[in-house]
Amino acid sequence: MTSPDSLDPSDWQDFRTQGHRMLDDMLDYLEHIRERPVWQPIPQDVRDKFNQGLPQEPGDLAAAHESFMRDVLPFAIGNAHPGFMGWVHGGGTPVGMLAEMLAAGLNANLGGRDQMPVEVERQVVQWVRELFGFPESASGLFVTGTSMANLIGVLVARTATLGTGVRLAGLAASDKRLIAYTSAGAHGCIAQAMDLSGLGIDALRVIPVNDQYQMNIAALEQAIAADRCAGFSPFFIAGTAGTVDVGAIDNLTALADIAQKEGLWFHVDGAYGALGMLAPDIAPRLEGIGRANSIALDFHKWGQVPYDAGFILVRDGKLHYDTFASPAAYLRRETRGMAAGSPWPCDFGPDLSRGFRALKTWFTIKIYGAKKLGQIISNTCTLAQYMKQRIEATPELELLAPVSLNIVCFRYRSEDADRVNAKIVVALQESGIAAPSTTTIHEHLAIRAAIVNHRTNSGDIDALINATIAFGNAHAKSIQD
Repeated sequence: MTSPDSLDPSDWQDFRTQGHRMLDDMLDYLEHIRERPVWQPIPQDVRDKFNQGLPQEPGDLAAAHESFMRDVLPFAIGNAHPGFMGWVHGGGTPVGMLAEMLAAGLNANLGGRDQMPVEVERQVVQWVRELFGFPESASGLFVTGTSMANLIGVLVARTATLGTGVRLAGLAASDKRLIAYTSAGAHGCIAQAMDLSGLGIDALRVIPVNDQYQMNIAALEQAIAADRCAGFSPFFIAGTAGTVDVGAIDNLTALADIAQKEGLWFHVDGAYGALGMLAPDIAPRLEGIGRANSIALDFHKWGQVPYDAGFILVRDGKLHYDTFASPAAYLRRETRGMAAGSPWPCDFGPDLSRGFRALKTWFTIKIYGAKKLGQIISNTCTLAQYMKQRIEATPELELLAPVSLNIVCFRYRSEDADRVNAKIVVALQESGIAAPSTTTIHEHLAIRAAIVNHRTNSGDIDALINATIAFGNAHAKSIQD
């Protein structure tokens, strides 16, 4: 019998019945997602329902579930929908959803200790090492996402340059002014990592890109030479595999050569592009990534794992450990018992409390396999090329950037193009037909379609193109009138 002082249900059978209903509802949602709009505006009365005071008394599970189905589920951002192309968000899978349920039921804290969930994470670390050709001594860690992974990369590189003493004395004790480099196409979290690490955003040199939107190698070399002449200490290069705006891949081999020659840490922000290594037709374009000192990536993007499942891989596992390990009496390690199994995951990052992100990733890889996941990645790139061809064959539309991977930037041709295309994107989103986003290419507003979802097909591309033309014609006419 359940104790009245417990939070377990008093009637397990009723709870089980309601739980099955909730699971079925989510499976129905995924099975019939094409019948729903990608996104829809949230009515004010729905927002108002979530502006209530703190509940003091117990509530009813069925009622809470009904509220979720009525007031939350229909108004999510919609990245599970095949028409969602706004940002680089993976679509998730039913398998990943079930794995997340198992992880929640187990409620494991993966900060450490001797438990099989930690071994599951170590198994995924082994697979990632294998994928990128890293040595067995390399370390890996699940984190929230690549923003955190990039920060860890900067911190490990800082330790490599200044020694572990920087953890005690701080940057102020060093006479070196550390300088990092990345491209103008890099994600803003690289600058954020410089900020959070205490190195400062001003210590990040933003290198211009070439006509393929890759970091300009000659400009990088010039910047490094200029900083050395000024008495600064270059220490870190962040290449990008799949830039946020157009999906470009930096020349990773050239960056690795420069880093080796100059004695710099070579980090790759591969938030979504790094997993292109799973696709035989994409992997050759990532040549040089295996020479990186650290790689940041997200399984919740091209890997289709439910949010969140970021990851950092570091070639020098000992250095990674030395950057974060913090012995404490309450974290005492033993050779036997529950406190065995050292080193623990908490020794490789800032989090002591950590969820079981590895399980949904392990399930995804075990169930679908690397080949299938690679085919999904390849297919999104094929769809991007199909979209490019549709745009080039449509007089009303204009391609604004090269299509490197799976991101297509284009616009509707108009005399007042920025204004018209901004209206088109809002109209597309509110229509529920498709949901692209916007970016700026050469000071022009672009419609940006990021094709990441495994559910997306050519019909979804056609729907986006056709609706863009229809809305463009209507908005262009209204402006003329």
